[in-house]
Amino acid sequence: MRTIEISTASRPLCDYASEIGEEIIVLTSNDQPVAAIVSLRKVDREALSLSFNAEFIEILDKAREDFATGRTLSFDEMKQAVSEKS
Repeated sequence: MRTIEISTASRPLCDYASEIGEEIIVLTSNDQPVAAIVSLRKVDREALSLSFNAEFIEILDKAREDFATGRTLSFDEMKQAVSEKS
């Protein structure tokens, strides 16, 4: 991972982006991270979009909390719950 202070960047950001490969470039302002340049060559765009969706993140957090506290369903229980809603 490389860090570039925005105020000292000497080239256009597209130049940095074309060089990154698998690397992540973190852009900083006054030593605080403000953005990142990340390659999307091997990234699923839908997964990327969902990773920034607040509602989806909330669903995942709730599911993780349920799992951590033992609130889970077996496969048969899940099938039963789904068929009851149909």
